[in-house]
Amino acid sequence: MTATGTPIAEQAQLRSRALPERHGQPPAIDRRGLRRRLVTMAVLALCGVTVLLAVPTLRPVVREIAAMNPALVAAAIGLELASCLSFVIIFRLFFGSVPTTAARELAWSQMGSGALLPGGGVGSLAVGGWLLHLAGMPTRQIVQRSSGLFFLTSAVNVLTLAAAGLLLLLGIADGPHDALRAGLPIIAAVGVSAVVLGLPRAARRIYGVHPHAVWLDDIGSGIPAARHALARPSWRVLGALGYLLFDIAVLWTTFAAVGPLPPLAPLVLAYLAGYLANAIPIPGGIGVLDAGLIGALALYGLPVTHAAAAVLAYHAIAFWIPTLGGTLGYLQLRRHLTLDDEHEIAPLRPQLTLVDASGSDAGHAASASVRGSC
Repeated sequence: MTATGTPIAEQAQLRSRALPERHGQPPAIDRRGLRRRLVTMAVLALCGVTVLLAVPTLRPVVREIAAMNPALVAAAIGLELASCLSFVIIFRLFFGSVPTTAARELAWSQMGSGALLPGGGVGSLAVGGWLLHLAGMPTRQIVQRSSGLFFLTSAVNVLTLAAAGLLLLLGIADGPHDALRAGLPIIAAVGVSAVVLGLPRAARRIYGVHPHAVWLDDIGSGIPAARHALARPSWRVLGALGYLLFDIAVLWTTFAAVGPLPPLAPLVLAYLAGYLANAIPIPGGIGVLDAGLIGALALYGLPVTHAAAAVLAYHAIAFWIPTLGGTLGYLQLRRHLTLDDEHEIAPLRPQLTLVDASGSDAGHAASASVRGSC
């Protein structure tokens, strides 16, 4: 009678497998885990450098804020928190498969990286995608849903740009009514909309010729997904509005704290135009975003002195609130993720309904998964 299958035999097999390590043979290197560590360390190092660069610029900001109405400063901070919470809400519309707590931490981490890393929104999407990858979500799903989130928030920006320009052009709102400053934003909004709406068809054609470019088709699928979210709105779509409008309200409030209130339509147009400078790859937009916003505000007739003071205070609030919140979110997220062993927190819930590039529904059963608390 043999001992095969008995506990004694199993223990002997385990001891025999462990022998090579006892004889001094090193364990195999986990190259994938090492790569994850290096990428994460590089991102964290860049974030740390950005924070160090931002600290010296706080001195003039502190002087400006010290001369402001404390109630208005507190209101501006509260509005920035409301903008960040709005992003958490819209994030969960596209990532309803992620458990609630982890989704909040991921959204805050993404906002923090957007405030710290070069490229603003592009950098935050990259870091958010990396964290979702560590959470166990398939890459293709990350690309599709991240592009949907990006195109929906961008659609709100474009619609707001067109609405503010139209109000000025028709003479309904106070501010410059000339065709250049009022009409050009409308033309830009229409042009961008036409290009974006044509991207899914172009992506399908390229994918048909080059099947290896599946990532391009995945990005294009985010456009009908964003359109689907607007056509069949959930209450979470309001998060996309709050994310933009509360942040604009922060700038409006800092203006109120340093001088007379500016007209709203020119402020909105200058805000959206000034943020284009954030595309320049400077960590944290330090110096670049300030110059872009001040220049755009001056272009729309707002006093340069007041604009400079208001923008300094605004940028400090818009930088530090997401940065601190993102840091706390990432530290909490570490409880769910380890860099040595992936814990698949992403696939634990039913998936959110999306639409494919042709505009048809990808499924309806999971749409209720995003109706929980944010």
